[in-house]
Order: sequence, then C-alpha cells, then structure tokens
Amino acid sequence: MRILYIHQSFCTRNGRSGTRSYEFAKFLVRRGHQVTMVTSTSHLSDVRVPAGQKSARLDIDGIQVIAIDVPYSHHMGVLGRGWSFLRFMFESTRVALAARGHDVVFATSTPFTVAIPGMLASLVHRRPLVFEVRDLWPEAPIQLGALRNPVVIAALRALEKLTYRRSAAVIALSPGIRDGIVATGIPASRVPVIPNCSDLDLFVPEPPDPKVVARYGLQDYCVVTHAGSMGDKNGLETLIDAAEILQRAGRDDVKIVLVGEGRTETSLRARIESKRLRNLVFTGGVSRTEVAEILKSSDVCLCLVKNVPVLSTCSPNKLFDALAAGRPVIVNIDGWMHELVESNEVGLFATPGSAADLAACILELVGSYETRHAMGIRARRLAESQFDRQQLAAQFERVLATAAGVEVTPFESTGSGRSVSSVVLKTASTSHPVPVEAVK
Repeated sequence: MRILYIHQSFCTRNGRSGTRSYEFAKFLVRRGHQVTMVTSTSHLSDVRVPAGQKSARLDIDGIQVIAIDVPYSHHMGVLGRGWSFLRFMFESTRVALAARGHDVVFATSTPFTVAIPGMLASLVHRRPLVFEVRDLWPEAPIQLGALRNPVVIAALRALEKLTYRRSAAVIALSPGIRDGIVATGIPASRVPVIPNCSDLDLFVPEPPDPKVVARYGLQDYCVVTHAGSMGDKNGLETLIDAAEILQRAGRDDVKIVLVGEGRTETSLRARIESKRLRNLVFTGGVSRTEVAEILKSSDVCLCLVKNVPVLSTCSPNKLFDALAAGRPVIVNIDGWMHELVESNEVGLFATPGSAADLAACILELVGSYETRHAMGIRARRLAESQFDRQQLAAQFERVLATAAGVEVTPFESTGSGRSVSSVVLKTASTSHPVPVEAVK
C-alpha cells in the first residue's frame, strides 16, 4: 500500500512534540508499505532546506519525508499560528497535487486546514481520503476564545462538514471526538476511535537516572510532573495556585516539575515569582526521550486542561505516557478520561479549575506510597492491554487498507519485549528506588 500522509507537525523522538505520526508511519514501513510524509520543518530542527527551494526531501527510518519550510512555534500568537497554518495549506497542496502513484491519502489535524490539501489530492488523483481529528475544530478554538469572527467560523464549520462527507473514514482520537463528528451527520460506522498510544518501549517503570535527578534538583523530593505544552488550553495557572497551597501548608517535600514550553510560560513564571514559590521547576522544551527519563524520576503525573467543555474530548499524549511509565495520574478533565482513570483505579480526578482540590489530590498520593505503587501497577497494565502503540497502529493500518481496497496480512504482535510486572517508585522518605512485586 502506498500512502500519502499529510501532517504539518510531524515530529520524531528527537523533537519536542507528539510522535504519533512518526511511530505509525514507521509501523507501516515495517509492514512493507510505502509512506510519503508531507510536513513542515517546524518540529524537524535538524533539517535544512536548500537555498532557493521551498522544501527538503529526506529519508527518516524508511519514511519518505517532504519537509516544507514553514515555521511554527507554541510561542506564536493567534495571528502567527494562523499564518503558519495557511502557508502550509498552500504549499502542501502544491506538493500533494504533484505526488503520484498513491493508493490512499491520509491527513491529520490539527490544524484543520490540512483538510484542503487532503481533499484536493484525493479529488485530483481519484484516491480515497482518510481524515484524522485530533481536536474538534472549529469548536475548540471557538470555546477557547481564539475564534470570534462569525464569517471565519461559518467557513470552518462548512469545511468541517465537507471534509467529513468527502472522507472514506474519519478517525477520532476519543469517544467524545467521535460523538462530535457523528453529530454533523456522519454515520458512526465511518468513525473509528483510535486514541493516542502508550509507547511501551520508550516509557517504562524503571529507576530514576541520577543525572536527570541532579540536573533538575529532584533529590529527596516527592516529584509531581506535568509534561506538555504550556498553552492557553492547559490552564496551568490552577497548578501554580495549587503549588502555593502546598507551600503554605509547609509541604516542602513536594517538588512540581513543568516539562515543556508555550506561549503562557512567561506569565506562569511571573505568577510564580510574584507568589515567591520555591516548589516548582521548569525544564524547558525537551525531546520525547528526555520526557521519558523525567517520568522515571516522578512519583505522580498530571494531565491538566482549562475548564472548557470541548476539552473533555481531547486525547493528550501525557496521559498515555504516564500510564506506560507506571505512574498514577491526576486528571482534571471531565468526560472519558475521568471515567478511564477512576474506573481503572490508576489515578485521581480533581475538580476542574479548583486549585484546592488539585492540591488535595497531590497530597493524597504523596502521602501513601502503597496507593501510588498499586495505581502504578494498574497503570502499566492498562497501557499494555488497551493502549499498546503497535496494536493501535495495526488498527490504523486496517482503516487505511479498507479505504484503499487493499488486503493486508493480519498483524501478530510479539509484544514490546519490555512488559513490566513490577513498578519502581520512590518511597516518601528516600530517593532510592524500591522495586515491589506486582499487586494482585
């Protein structure tokens, strides 16, 4: 099967963004398929576009990558991001229309504007389109206040419906996203749910790396980590306020680590300085590989967003990374993630927008090594049983093959080779890792 894959934010493990497209494309290549990835240079920092050209062509682990010279950063404002999306839309359309010989066109948002090159390539080359929805657009930016112009909103809603109707299948990353797509009139049978995945090889419940612990000053602390972008939708002001509650309570044994970067980072730092907080650490933007090392040094992970209804449908990487790392996770997102965490007893739910409740959840987990350990065991098992990247990539392959009318051999997983039946955590009184056998 020959796949034209369009994703503006394609990123490898050396980058600072999600790697779903990279991992799925690698899986397809290993399965004997040909993948042409049309992307931007924004998350491929080591790629240089030759002078006088608009794109670079390279091979990344067997993936044929066409990287268009379009910058993007989480620090950009609304206008900067909008211009980046439009530039990529025009340039990727040109590249996609020039491509030949593919069996299926696949495009993944965000941004939703990648639907334009996807649909045009599908129409011109008479090949089926499979579209993937990572966030409900335009509903998400509308509820977050980023989109207010009624003309633009109407145009994006029309584009949304047209894209869904023109697609042979529309992949949703969560049940809530599926419901949003079905609400536009698309049959549920055409909307498979393939959530974000747990990378069982990269994120593992292993002892902390002493170098990482020393780098961020985490010795002798109970470490609570939020690993993700610092954008408007993350609502990390609530976490800063929770840190203030912990400091006022004299809980100097807790250190909160903020991994990542984004446009609200400056205001968050100013908020921390004004409150004279000593219990937070910023790592800055780091690679996915280093995120995995930091989670090994963590006792509790956080998955936080702003209290906005549409965000209850999201499928954040940080949740599945925490599960794979065998760490209990606190979520403040009502909806499917709330149900997932509580029904599987892998973490706690904090009332959305409540710093007091978030601080109480942190203290509940910090105060009980046994609870953290039991939740960590169940978290890793959940990652292995329901969110194994290989199994979800195989589902993705079947969706593409069905749309293309191509038969593929059934995938038989050999496992990650690193299934963990015990979880290594730190006790509350020592920084030395203590392995404990799996609970029943």
